[in-house]
Amino acid sequence: MGLFPFSKSFWVLFLLALLLFSPTVSGIGANWGTQSTHRLPPEIVVRMLKDNGIQKVKLFDADYDTLKALGKSGLEVMVGIPNDMLSTMGSLKAAEKWVSKNVSVHMNDNNVNIRYVAVGNEPYLTTYNGTYLRTTLPAMQNIQTALIKAGLGSQVKVTCPLNADVYESSNTFPSGGDFRAEIHGYVSPLVKFLSDNGCPFTINIYPFISLYIDPNFPVEYAFFDGNATPLNDGGTIYTNMFDANHDTLVWALQKNGFGNVPIIIGEIGWPTDGDRNANAQLAQRFNQGFMQHISGGKGTPMRPGPVDAYLFSLIDEDAKSIQPGNFERHWGILTYDGLPKYSLNLGTTNSGSLVPARNVKYLERKWCVLKPNAKLDDPQIAPSMSYACGLADCTSLGYQTSCGGLDARGNISYAFNSYYQINNQLDDACKFSGLATVTKSDPSAGTCRFGLMIEPYYGGAQQKHGYTKTALALILFLWTIL
Repeated sequence: MGLFPFSKSFWVLFLLALLLFSPTVSGIGANWGTQSTHRLPPEIVVRMLKDNGIQKVKLFDADYDTLKALGKSGLEVMVGIPNDMLSTMGSLKAAEKWVSKNVSVHMNDNNVNIRYVAVGNEPYLTTYNGTYLRTTLPAMQNIQTALIKAGLGSQVKVTCPLNADVYESSNTFPSGGDFRAEIHGYVSPLVKFLSDNGCPFTINIYPFISLYIDPNFPVEYAFFDGNATPLNDGGTIYTNMFDANHDTLVWALQKNGFGNVPIIIGEIGWPTDGDRNANAQLAQRFNQGFMQHISGGKGTPMRPGPVDAYLFSLIDEDAKSIQPGNFERHWGILTYDGLPKYSLNLGTTNSGSLVPARNVKYLERKWCVLKPNAKLDDPQIAPSMSYACGLADCTSLGYQTSCGGLDARGNISYAFNSYYQINNQLDDACKFSGLATVTKSDPSAGTCRFGLMIEPYYGGAQQKHGYTKTALALILFLWTIL
């Protein structure tokens, strides 16, 4: 019968079936940011990712402890190089050293499945005023060269997550899409580099931001329910912003001769606090709608097929800059301590809902609040609250936020407690000129949760968060005399 007993057509179909149905990393990914005063231990986060069936994770750095925890997990990993390192990566020697330390070691010794290196994070963002325009592409080229030299060129691909403001439409329709004129000379060579090296174009798309900055933005267009007034682009119908924004990029790529470059949605999500449009209900509506929208694998009108995307984000980060808005610290589908904020079916678990983090260790059940006998007209109230909010997180306070229903005493107590918890419940962190006291009765009310901090994670390479008792005492002393 010979070495191959079946017909040639049989083997062709057999091999095709292997390609189509062999197990590959698919499904939704998640952004794992670590700008937090108290990180969940990486081992707990990795287990939580696996419990939720999330198979891809996007990092913003290459933290050793995080990558070590991802070893042998099977999760597909995108590591990141921050923008402030782009100029350094202009040196090939520095790029080779970075790849050796942050990619090769983890892949070879710890069995981490690193698939991408994200060079920079939205470096062409308009608000950066061109700071990284000249350093981004050289850094990408050197990292690519370093990966090839390390023998990883076929396994690990270079990309650069860009904000959707790098392209625009000349006629408000996707078909008018092209890269912004003032940065076209920088984006086009970057895309050519991606195309030449078989690397993906990573884009961050945020309907929430459009709604945040434009009060006239059609709200329904941000979601996937089909309730928005359709946009007719020469016979192609769009009923949601994601498809239209995505295809504006597709048109931009095609017009510049790169229509076949793969696209990754690096970030997409909806925050739950810090703005009147940021709440659990709208976040659930958006994220569940997005999951259902991409679950069938039909893609967008201009780019049919599966959508490769990473939700933003996995966990809230209470130390993120709030310059863009107070919502910045509330993008997580889970709270800082790994609790689901709302019902979300990722299509990856038997329960059809998010699985919380396990074995999370908390500090003692106690909170810092305004003393019952403290007077609201006390002259120390205003500076005390300002001090607490300046060094802690008060982004849940304000109009139509989760704690918007608190009275004046509740607002002050929330600020005091945030500072107290972030500083590991040190006695000196609940003084505030004698205005505060510690209580063991949870002051949370309605939708407003007074946080109870998790135990600090120090890790091998992790800087300690929160103030030491000596440093805190010094700060408090200086504050009282200045």
